[in-house]
Amino acid sequence: MKKTIFLLAALTIISCKKESQKPFGKPTETYSEGETAQTKTPEALGKEIFEGKGNCTSCHQPDQKVIGPSIKEIAKIYKDKKADMITFLKGNGEPIVDPDQFAVMKTNFPVTQAMSDKELKAIESYIYSHLK
Repeated sequence: MKKTIFLLAALTIISCKKESQKPFGKPTETYSEGETAQTKTPEALGKEIFEGKGNCTSCHQPDQKVIGPSIKEIAKIYKDKKADMITFLKGNGEPIVDPDQFAVMKTNFPVTQAMSDKELKAIESYIYSHLK
């Protein structure tokens, strides 16, 4: 009887033991939920944000003025004036591209203010990529 109890206890302990198995010869990589295996360039991330959660394309197109100025126009003016686009997107800068449309852009500041510096820099990289 004691041997049976001991055997059951041993099997229980062995079956509950968590072992990590690593593939032979290959490094393991883990990704958090939503993270892709591919690292995106700042421009690609910026484009994704610009067209996605930023909803910037509803007012800004690459080559033409819609509600707001075109992406090329924004990039050219910010580059020529050596202005800080990120400060503007955080709601802390004066409008330099199209001040007449500032009231419309101002309504979108809660979206851009909620973004991380990395996301804002990615948007800036995407916008500047239109100068190439």
